[in-house]
Amino acid sequence: MHTLRLFASRRFEIPATTAWYLSDLGEYLGKQALYTQQSPQRLKALREHALIESAVSSNRIEGVELEPARVRAVLAAPQPLFRDRDEEEVRGYRDALAWIHADATPITVSEETVQRLHALTRGQIWDAGQFKDKDGDIIERYEDGRERVRFRTVAAADTPQAIASLVSDWQMCLEQRWTPPPIALAAFNLDFLCIHPFRDGNGRVSRLLWLLQSYHVGYEVGRYISFERLIEQNKARYYETLEASSQGWHEGAHDPWPYISYVLLILKLAYSEFEERVGEIKAPRGAKRELVLAAIVRLNERAAPGFTIRELERACPGVSRDMVRRVLRDEQHAGRIECRGKGPAATWRGKG
Repeated sequence: MHTLRLFASRRFEIPATTAWYLSDLGEYLGKQALYTQQSPQRLKALREHALIESAVSSNRIEGVELEPARVRAVLAAPQPLFRDRDEEEVRGYRDALAWIHADATPITVSEETVQRLHALTRGQIWDAGQFKDKDGDIIERYEDGRERVRFRTVAAADTPQAIASLVSDWQMCLEQRWTPPPIALAAFNLDFLCIHPFRDGNGRVSRLLWLLQSYHVGYEVGRYISFERLIEQNKARYYETLEASSQGWHEGAHDPWPYISYVLLILKLAYSEFEERVGEIKAPRGAKRELVLAAIVRLNERAAPGFTIRELERACPGVSRDMVRRVLRDEQHAGRIECRGKGPAATWRGKG
């Protein structure tokens, strides 16, 4: 049974943690219009950077990665020449994002939209945009060669009807207010991943639908802050909550709240970061410089002892190597960071 269908009876109690996230999101939503009127230059840079970050991170979650030196050529060029399928898929995801950002309001959540998003993100592969034609469970494989079935997905024969029902439930849920819209969005995302309608690429499509539905329910922060990057930074928790909430899904006996709370947390983190970037009017120092400085702060907060230039470049897709190095030098001369070692293996860390 779909998670959304469970809410139709209205026999549920929102856990305290989820309620807190809803309250925080309500406050951010109230300030959204104010934030989006600040510093056009900074907002433009955030939009451009979020587009690139989202395309890179969403594919990297699935093991598809670009060389940092190729990011701008693949994602910024009008008609890029691809070296391999990975580059084609990352560019396809970027094009799907651009479509959503430009036309979110008229794009309906439908079976056709789901299939089009899949076709965009899978390039010229033979089954792009087609629902799976064979049953396929989610298998977890270990380094020692062992494997286990983490979740049994909806059978291929039942997939088209399952997606049609999910789309219908989404519309009715919003119209009849079965549950607050952010919870409905998270529940839809959980159901989509449990149905697993495609042979491959389900995670990427789920994140695009997450962005599209966020627009539909009024939360537009995904235009400026990459959901996909935040998910990648909290990837272990993503898989933990998805597995916890999918147990018993087929019987309607699952606990959706771990995953729902995770989705709301990501939305909250996006707004918190957005507020930090544009919530206060201040003299601009350069939008790209600010992006690099923010990445340095994030990397410094990890448990790892320092970071390399390559890691910083990965955290700032679309920012040139020269800019990254210039910011590092400036921060080093100002005494805010220090370098240990020489060459590509050298590590950088903040002082104090």
